[in-house]
Amino acid sequence: MRPDNLSTNTDFILLGLFSFSHSSVVFFSFLFGLFIVTLTENTLMILLIHRDLRLHTPMYFLLSHLSFMDILHVSNIIPKVIADFLSGHRAISFAGCGIQVFLSLTLLGGECLLLDAMSCDHYVAICHPLRYPVIMSERVSVLMAAGCWLVGTLNAMVHTGLVLHFPFCRSRAMDHFFCEVPAMLKLSCADTSHYERGVYVSGIIFLQIPFLMISVSYVQILLTVLKMKSSEAQKKSFSTCSFHMVVVIMYYGPFIFTYMRPKSYHTPGQDKFLAIFYTIVTPTLNPVIYSFRNKDVLTAMKNVLRSSFPNRK
Repeated sequence: MRPDNLSTNTDFILLGLFSFSHSSVVFFSFLFGLFIVTLTENTLMILLIHRDLRLHTPMYFLLSHLSFMDILHVSNIIPKVIADFLSGHRAISFAGCGIQVFLSLTLLGGECLLLDAMSCDHYVAICHPLRYPVIMSERVSVLMAAGCWLVGTLNAMVHTGLVLHFPFCRSRAMDHFFCEVPAMLKLSCADTSHYERGVYVSGIIFLQIPFLMISVSYVQILLTVLKMKSSEAQKKSFSTCSFHMVVVIMYYGPFIFTYMRPKSYHTPGQDKFLAIFYTIVTPTLNPVIYSFRNKDVLTAMKNVLRSSFPNRK
């Protein structure tokens, strides 16, 4: 039976990541494991930051919002992928697709800005340590986080409304594992060229400018570190910066490549592969790279374990 016949006229069909084969079961199991790990890591990070007073700093405040965004983002996408694979029913309603697009754009856009805010925090902490308490006050960090959520939400409202307004008169079988703007544009029979220019402008604001600012921040950090006399401090800072930049490139690179190309250059297999990085891989890596490699977080985890198991040696 053709996918078009599996739903009502207002439904979309998500062809998903997997076909029904033995190898697909292996990949599905791996995806399910990543989903559980991502939820566990980020939830643990939020609980640790909330519980340990030593983690009540601007840096960890922003990290807690990053973890919350990652939890919401994977929860917006992966459970549907899992349910579709297990049930074999891959339809998603027009409203459900709109909700996925809105939440995805809100969280992706907000996270782009939040990663930029975190790089600014790192820059001030290392390059201007004496001014850090004044520049990165509690009020400033709250405004940063709130601004990321607000701007991301407003951007998502605009794009979701415009995308859903297009007529979808072709096949409604979407060769993707979630409702994403580029995949939806390929199903529209209207001229979307003007809207694609708007997507390009949003890409400059949410992707290219933050990525450039993050890169400049880390270059300044490395230049400052090179002036340090301690070789151990230099080695530690180089290691931290390199890990951070790897995750940033893995997030922004596929995101930029997906959203800043014309519709005609998109291929389903390539779009799905790239989307895996900024929807699944980086939410799993973020707690490890930004948090669990930090001594303060490891100490907080040990304290929680000791308080939970006081008689354990």
